[in-house]
Amino acid sequence: MATEFAFPDSAAKAAGAPPEFQTEKMSLSMGPSHPSTHGVLRLQMELDGEILTKCDPVLGYLHRGDEKIAENMTYNQFVPYTDRLDYLAPLANNMAYAIAVERLAKLEVPARCQAIRVITAELARVSSHLMGLGAFGIDTGAWTVFMYCFTEREKLYKLFEELTGARFTTSYARIGGLQRDVPEGWTKNVNAFCDQFLPILDEILGLLTRNKIFMDRSVDIGVISKADAIAYGLTGPNLRGSGVGLDLRKDKPYSGYEQYEFDVPVGTKGDCYDRYLVRGEEMKQSVRIIKQAVAKFPGGDWYAKDARKIFAPPKDKILTSMEELIQNFMIVTEGPQMPAGEVYFEAENPKGALGFYVVSKGGGVPWRLKIRSPSFCNLSILPKVCVGALISDVVSILGSFDFVMGECDR
Repeated sequence: MATEFAFPDSAAKAAGAPPEFQTEKMSLSMGPSHPSTHGVLRLQMELDGEILTKCDPVLGYLHRGDEKIAENMTYNQFVPYTDRLDYLAPLANNMAYAIAVERLAKLEVPARCQAIRVITAELARVSSHLMGLGAFGIDTGAWTVFMYCFTEREKLYKLFEELTGARFTTSYARIGGLQRDVPEGWTKNVNAFCDQFLPILDEILGLLTRNKIFMDRSVDIGVISKADAIAYGLTGPNLRGSGVGLDLRKDKPYSGYEQYEFDVPVGTKGDCYDRYLVRGEEMKQSVRIIKQAVAKFPGGDWYAKDARKIFAPPKDKILTSMEELIQNFMIVTEGPQMPAGEVYFEAENPKGALGFYVVSKGGGVPWRLKIRSPSFCNLSILPKVCVGALISDVVSILGSFDFVMGECDR
C-alpha cells in the first residue's frame, strides 16, 4: 500500500503542512500490485482512522481491447481470446461464446455435444471455485486450505489436458461443435475424480466453516442486501449469497441443463461468509450435474453435421474429397458464414452471467461484439459495500467477490 500526501490534522499542523493537507482524513492507494487485489485492481481509499469513508475502484490496467479484436477475426479465431477472459474457467467461456454465435446462425448442436459442454463447464466451475476458495483462505490467513484446493485443481487440469491438449487455455469449443470428441475412458476418469472429490471438499470446507478466525473475518463483513445486489447488477454466487436465487441454468436453461436435477444454494445475510458458503455448496451441485451427465452420456455426433458452411468437415473427408477440401479452405480463410442479424446470449459462468452480444452483417467476421463480464459488474458495488469497513475488512470483501481482472478489463 502506498500512502499519498494527506495527514491527520494534528500531524499536519505540527509539520507545518499547507492548509490543503490539514485534514482529518487520509488518502490510501491499495494496488494495483497488492496481492489482495487479485490481479491489477487499484482501490483509491479515503480513511477516517481505520474506517473507510470512500472507496473508488480504478480499472483498466489489463485492458486488451478484446471486443475490437473480435471485429477483425473470424468467429472461430476469436475462441482463444475467450480463454483469456475468466482464465480460471476457459472451458465455460468457450461454451458461452459458441452458443451465442450458434444462436445467431439458428444452429442446434447434437445431444452429445451439449452433454460434453455441460460436463466441461461444470468441471470449470469446480476449478474456478477451488481457486477462489484457496485465495480467500490465504486472504484470511488459512494457508492449508490453499494447498488442498490446488491439489484438487491439479487433478482437474490433468482431465482438461486429456480432453483438449491444454491445461490452462483450452480453446475447446468450435462454432457448431467441439474441437474433438472425448477420448476413450475420459468420462470414467471424470467419474473417478467426482467420487474422490466430495469427501475432500467436505474436509476443505471443514477447515473454514466453523473456524473462529475465518468467521471473525467474514461474518457480518461486506453485507449486501437483496435490493442492492439487484440494483448494482450482481450475478452468480455474489447475487445468490444475498438471497436472490437467480441461476440461468435453471431460469433460462441452455445446452440441455433442463434435464439435470440440481439445487441453487442461496444465502441469508449477504455477507462474506454467505458468499463462501454458496460457492462451497455450488461445487457439490456441479459434481451432481456431472455425474448425471456421465450416467446418461449420449452417443452420436459431437458436431452439427448439417452445418456445411459453419463447421469444418472431418479430416478424412478433407483428404479424399475435393468438395470437402474446398469447404474446409473457405471456413478457415473466410470464417463460418453467418446470416445478418444480432443476438445476445448469457451463460451462468462461475463468476456470474457472462454475456455475448453479437451483431452480424453476414459473412465470417462479426461486425460488432460486446462482452458482458460478470466481474466488472460485480465490482461496481465496491464503493458502497466498502464504506464503513476497516482496512482489514476490504481484504475479506475482495476475496469473497472472487473476481478476475482479465474478464473485468477485457
